[in-house]
Formats: sequence, structure tokens, C-alpha cells
Amino acid sequence: MTFINLAWLIPIFPVVSFVLISFITKRFKGISAMIAIAGMSVSLLFSLGVFYDVITSGVSMEHPVEYAVSWLTAPVHIDAGVLVDPLTAVMLLIVTFVGLMVEIYSWGYMHNDAGFSRFFAYLSLFSSSMLGLVIANNYFQMFFFWELVGLCSYLLIGFYFHKPSAVEANKKAFVTNRVGDFGFLIGILCLFIAFGTFNFRELAAGIPAYANIAFLTITAILIFTGPVAKSAQFPLHVWLPDAMEGPTPVSALIHAATMVAAGVYLLARGYILFFSIQEVSLIIAYIGGITAFIAGTVALVQRDLKRILAFSTMSQLGYMVMAMGVGGMTAGMFHLTSHAFFKALLFLGAGSIIHAIHTQDIFEMGGVIKKMKVTSVTFIIGSLALAGIPPFAGFFSKDEILTVTYENGYKFLYFLGLTTAFLTAFYMARLVFTVFFGEDRQKHSGHESPWVMTLPLVILSVFAVFYGFLSKSFGSFIYFEAEGHAGPNYMIMGASVAVALGGIILGWLIYGRKAVSAQALQERFKPVYKLLFNQYYLNEAYQWLYDNIVLRIAKAFYWVDRNIVDGFLNGFTALIAKIGTKLRFVQTGSLQNYAFLFFMAIALLILWLAVPI
Repeated sequence: MTFINLAWLIPIFPVVSFVLISFITKRFKGISAMIAIAGMSVSLLFSLGVFYDVITSGVSMEHPVEYAVSWLTAPVHIDAGVLVDPLTAVMLLIVTFVGLMVEIYSWGYMHNDAGFSRFFAYLSLFSSSMLGLVIANNYFQMFFFWELVGLCSYLLIGFYFHKPSAVEANKKAFVTNRVGDFGFLIGILCLFIAFGTFNFRELAAGIPAYANIAFLTITAILIFTGPVAKSAQFPLHVWLPDAMEGPTPVSALIHAATMVAAGVYLLARGYILFFSIQEVSLIIAYIGGITAFIAGTVALVQRDLKRILAFSTMSQLGYMVMAMGVGGMTAGMFHLTSHAFFKALLFLGAGSIIHAIHTQDIFEMGGVIKKMKVTSVTFIIGSLALAGIPPFAGFFSKDEILTVTYENGYKFLYFLGLTTAFLTAFYMARLVFTVFFGEDRQKHSGHESPWVMTLPLVILSVFAVFYGFLSKSFGSFIYFEAEGHAGPNYMIMGASVAVALGGIILGWLIYGRKAVSAQALQERFKPVYKLLFNQYYLNEAYQWLYDNIVLRIAKAFYWVDRNIVDGFLNGFTALIAKIGTKLRFVQTGSLQNYAFLFFMAIALLILWLAVPI
């Protein structure tokens, strides 16, 4: 198990790239890109080695490999360690592979950008932070890298810091995630209070026998707030669409394999905690289902290509979280991994289109397939995978989620998921028929992207086609011991394919054949259209909450601080100053005065002693 013992090096290689680029090669674009790609390539090779060791040495979910060194001894003992099991091995492969594809693609996409080297430095640090999170063997260490992931997302979303919209977007992402992370931190501290450890395996052994269910329920909900924010679940999802302000390769990395995947990975890694409490599982399931549906409806009416994909990501994350809640950890993780391939493909394909046409409005595009064959074909493959059309990867993973939801008795969530599958197919059909087959509206001629951008698209499209066939192997590789493994349910398969095909056909009728006027539908259902286009006015609701409640509370505390706290302290300080001013006259420096005061003190003391009590 050579590579398992060296797994701690996997996050090190990208961080070395970050340091080299930041302090040595920043002025040399080509060298900076090569260093970043080389660092990620070595991490991928080591991840492949870890994966090989896991499948050949008998390492399983029940029998992982763990090693650690002492990180902190006072006031509490905390280890810095590595936990390797099939879940770790798969996530390492996903993060390093998708990260490598994004970095290769970025060499072409960012070639004329003034911040080229800075971009690759940020990407390297971002990937390193996510890899550190994946191998962590305890909550405290995971939280450390969790915050580093948040910092890197802040830097990358606001990469174009000269744009006010980018600055607002990265602040929004940072503040929203702080809300969830605060709950997450309090939750892991509660776990430590209850069990005296942050270690995942030690907690897994102690949680089932813990008697104070109320305390454990509150703790689990607090920890769940971390994934709610990081994986953009309702109601802390509002940062994700604005994250599109970053360069498109950043969107691919954030939405496919790193930041948003971290929340789902946390749910899987600490699954024993959530699975042990039925009420918490129910909350997780419904939060996921509601998020999937809300994001799917909002995506129906968006015009911005990247925002449509952003809401699609939010919807698919809802599927994953719902799977975790209904008892399908395997299904949720399988969808996370398959989604990583086709969503990275879609975002990189969107970047290729934007790079050539210089617009993000899908209704200013059209006829792209005539000019960009490779981009178009690979993007359509990714769209079919996302829509859940067999035999593409998304069909298998989404079908597993629907199956486990239905068979575990969550009928309402099943129908909500089925409806979301229809919405997904429809809005992707709307996008595809408008952008690739619609009337050629763009002012720019458009051209295929260079090979350094199209090669990652082709590689990712292969996984988007064939990865789903690993469904059975995945289920026996990554699993939770108390989780049931249902066989294929052909009724559910047929229903999911039927609704997906129905969504595509309806999209073709409206946006392909134009048998129904989209403009007429928009006018007829204008209130609904406005509600969806404005994202249920949740951003406005949060802005009102901030302006009228948060700021007023802050102003009240400010008044108390200035007028009561500072007033008392300033008054006390002034009193001390006055006393000091008076007393300083006692210190005259004259020996005669000191002798006189000494004599008077002795006289008063004698008089006091002479007076009878």
C-alpha cells in the first residue's frame, strides 16, 4: 500500500505549484501554466495509485486505512491525519481529474488575460484545499480546509476585481457561506463536547450508543448548515448564480468537483450522524428536494447561458442531498461523481462558445453547430447526460436516486424529483435548440476553439457517455453498512425516461419547430415568468432583511458600544486622570515637604493610638 501511505502528498503538489507561481514565475505565463498542470498531473497519478491500492489490498468502507500525527496537544488533543477508504479514493480521482481538465482548458481560455499566472496560482490553491478536505480524518482538520476552499472561491469569483458586479458576487458568496460555516463550527464543537473527539471513526463508533438524542439532533442540524451553504441548498443558495462572475473555468471547477461537492462529501463522510436521527434525515431530504425543484423552475426562464447551468447545478445538488436524506448515500455519491464529468463538460463547453461569440445571452446566439462542431457535439452529449437520457451517465445516477427515494417510502419527494427531471430536460432542450440549431443571430462570425480547449471537452464527453455503466461496481465499492441495495426498478426507469423525453419534445416544439410561441407563453403567464426570472424574489427578501433588521440591530449595538460601553470606560478613564492630576502635586520632589508629611503621618498615628477605644 505504498501510495496509500503517501496520500498526504496529494494536496502538497498543487500547493507547491501555488507557491512557485506566486513568488517565482508570476511574470512567465507559459511556465506558470506548466507548473500548475504538472502539479495537478502528479496529484492525479498519486490518486490513481491510491485507487489501485484500495481495490487490490482489501480496503473497504468498514476497513479503511488511517494514520495521523499530533497536530495540537493543548488545550485539547487534535491529530492531523489521513483517512483512506473507497469514498476517499473516488473523490481524489474526481477532484484531480476534473481539476487537470480545467487547468489544461484554462491555458487556452485565459491566454490573453492579464491575470493569467494569478489565475493558475488560485486554481492550484483551490484544488489543494479540496484535496486536503477529502483526505482529512477528523472534523477539525476538515473544517480547516473547508475554510480554505471558501477563501479560494472568494478569490476566484472576484477574480475580475475591477468589476463591481464581481466584487459584490464574491462578497455575497463569502458572507452566505459564513452563515453556514458558523453553524458547522458550533456543531463540530458540540460533537467534541459530547464525545471528546473530532475523529470520524471514533465518532462513528460512539454516535449509535449516545443517549441524549435531543442534543445529537441539534448538533446534526448545526453541522448540516455547512453543506446547506457550501452546496447551495435552500435557503442559503443565493450566492451560486452570482458566482458566474468568475472566469468560466472557475465555474466548471466550483460547480463540478470542488466547492459545491464539498458539502455533499461531508454528508457522506459523516453519514452515520445524519442517518442515526430520522428527523434530521427528513429535514435533509426535504431541503434537497425543495432545492432541486426551485432551481429547476428558475432555470426555465433564464437567458444567460452560464446562469442556466448554475441553476442546473443547484438542482442536481438538491438531488444529491435528497438522496442522502432518504437513505441513499451510494446513490447520492454516484450522482456526484457522474455529475462532475458532464457538468464540467457543460461549463467548459459554455466557455468555448462565449470565448468565440462574446455573449452569454442564449437568445443572441444561434447556429453554433455550423461553426463549432466539436464544442457543439460534446455540449449536446453533456446535455443528454444531464437530462437523464440513456445510455448517458446522468440516466443511471439520477435513476438510482429516484429508485431509492420511491422504495424507501418518500413518495412525495419521488414525484418532486420526477417533476424536476422533466424541468431539467426541458430547459436543456430550450438551451440546445436555441444556441445550436436556432437562427444565426450573433454579430461575430464565431470559430472553433483551439485544441487545448477542445481536448478536455472530448475526454469529458467520453466519461459522460460511459461512466454510468459503472453503476453496479460503484454500489459495491462505496456504500453505507446500514443502507439497502435495491435492484433496478423498470417502472421507475421507464417513468424517468418518459418525462425526460417529454421535456425534450416540448422544448423542441417551442424552441426548435416553434409550433408554440415562447413569447406568447411568456405574456400569458407573465406573473409566473417574473416570479421565476427574479428567483422567487429571495434576493430582494434577503436585502430587505439585511437593510431593515440586520443593519438596525447592528446600529443598536453600535449605539450601546459608543454611548454606554465607551461612555462608561471614557468616564472611568477621565476620573482616573483627574485623580492622578490631583495626586501628582503630592510628588513635589522637595525633601522638606516629604519630611513634613512623614512627621504629620507619625503624629496622626500617635494620636489615633492614644485615643481610648
